[in-house]
Amino acid sequence: MRRNRITLWLLVALVLVMLGVGGLYGLTLRSALPLMAAAAPPPDSQTLLHGAQLAAIGNCNTCHTADNGAAYAGGRPIETPFGTIYATNITPDRDTGIGGWSEEAFIRAMREGVSRDGHHLYPAFPYDHMARMRDDDIKAVYAFIMTRRPVRATTPPNALTFPLNFRPLVAGWKLLFLDRGVIQPNASQSPEWNRGAYLVEGLGHCGACHTPRNALGAEKRGQAYAGGESEGWIAPALNAASPAAVPWNEERLYAYLRTGYDPLHGAVAGPMAPVVANFAAVPQEDVRAIATYVAFVAGNAGPERQARAREAVARAKGEASAPEKAASLPGAPIYAGACAQCHGEAGRAPLMPAVNLALSSSLRNPRPDNVIRIVRGGIHPVGGGAGPVMPGFAGALTDAQLVALLGYLRAAFTESPPWGELENAVARAIRNEDQERTAQRARLLP
Repeated sequence: MRRNRITLWLLVALVLVMLGVGGLYGLTLRSALPLMAAAAPPPDSQTLLHGAQLAAIGNCNTCHTADNGAAYAGGRPIETPFGTIYATNITPDRDTGIGGWSEEAFIRAMREGVSRDGHHLYPAFPYDHMARMRDDDIKAVYAFIMTRRPVRATTPPNALTFPLNFRPLVAGWKLLFLDRGVIQPNASQSPEWNRGAYLVEGLGHCGACHTPRNALGAEKRGQAYAGGESEGWIAPALNAASPAAVPWNEERLYAYLRTGYDPLHGAVAGPMAPVVANFAAVPQEDVRAIATYVAFVAGNAGPERQARAREAVARAKGEASAPEKAASLPGAPIYAGACAQCHGEAGRAPLMPAVNLALSSSLRNPRPDNVIRIVRGGIHPVGGGAGPVMPGFAGALTDAQLVALLGYLRAAFTESPPWGELENAVARAIRNEDQERTAQRARLLP
């Protein structure tokens, strides 16, 4: 209890300091830039193509498009520990979008997190990564965005708790956490590695999800790619702490990012699904460069890690049996009736086989959040396109049956210890789903 009080007072003190420096620093950055006087000459087709590909890598359409909304017209809610922030309209509408923004204003927003009118932008917009981009790439993204269809759409007001709804406070956050330096090449690495590092650390902002955050919402320094959270999903560690049964390598990462599936790891789901969908519009060499760099982050697997991988593969092939205790668990018959038809015969399904659960990364996560969401909601390709498909069982399994099934899956298919407090985790997931549906219905009402 005493430690919690000390932590709370330290946070209060830090917020007060940030309010002070934020207020002073904010005064120097709140100058508005003039509106764009007239339409600029249209960019050439190569610049537009390059901008479209970069926007796909940055996943811009996903964040700036609301459910059933017009592309890039904003309104998508982004839940944070501090409240809800709504993504803005970035179509070239002059009244509600960025149609009046000059190229200079767009670059400033990407590099400094400052709007055209001078107010500080919340770092839910990952300008802490965008700032690492080169000017020519930012200009290409600007050219692409400014040629989208203008949509008149007003962004709902943010719902943040006081004092975090005081924008000058963000200036203090930037002083502490924003690095504006463009990513520089590493002469000791290959061009492909350097391209991957530039895309992953910058525009791709992979660390925004896959790195844990501190009490002020910034990525924890020294824990890059150690695992994070996004939209109620666990973004697994990409470094040596990865929960994957079989260590990732460049080829498997490339296949996963290109197709959304890898037989030794599983199928894409949750917030990663639109990322992979966008990669379909990205040049093959860029996806391979990203895979090269992420494989480097993962590192080489040591003897213990390799031994666990061999055990998982043996179990997947049926060469190693599940623990005897798993067969007696109450979730065993539920698995046999609901799951085994696909997952028990992995490799025999048409087109794209169901993942062999002995190789599932989600079952090895330190928390069951992803598995709960997958079992309840299923897996569905983004936009109804091709990709892995799994039906949801939210209406077929009771909460108690789901808890039993989760306990069985963890025990039967992994060497990991049991998840604790499964009942609470299931209840929390269902409560979050209900809140998401309620919010979505509210947004759809006229």
